[in-house]
Amino acid sequence: MNITHASFITLPVADQDRALAFYTDVLGFEVRVDRQVGPARWLQVAPVGAQTVFTLSGPGTGDFVPGSARGIMLVTADVDADCAKLAAVGVEVSGPDDAPWGRMAGFRDLDGNALMLLTEKEGF
Repeated sequence: MNITHASFITLPVADQDRALAFYTDVLGFEVRVDRQVGPARWLQVAPVGAQTVFTLSGPGTGDFVPGSARGIMLVTADVDADCAKLAAVGVEVSGPDDAPWGRMAGFRDLDGNALMLLTEKEGF
C-alpha cells in the first residue's frame, strides 16, 4: 500500500454559501477550490496549512444528506479559547472535557454535521 493521506472529507450541506460563511468566518478556514463542475459547484475549504480539505457538498452532488457527517476531529492549540469563540457567535458547544488523549469539545455546523475540537495531550 502506498497511501499517503486523505484528500478530502465530504460535509453534506443544504446551502453552500451559508456553509462557506460558517467555515471561513467562524472557523477560520480558507477556500481551496470554488468552481462549477458541470451543474454542480465544487467547493473545498481547509484550515490554513492543512493537507486534507473539506468538500462542502450541496444539493444535487451525490446522495449525501445534509447534517449526516459525524466524528470529524479538528486539532487546535487551545480548545478552551476556541469554544469561547464559538459560543460568542451562538454555536452550541458541548464541553470541553478532559480525556486520556487530550481536552475535547463537540459542536455542530449549521447543517448539523458533528465536529469535535481537540487539544492533544503531550506525548499521547
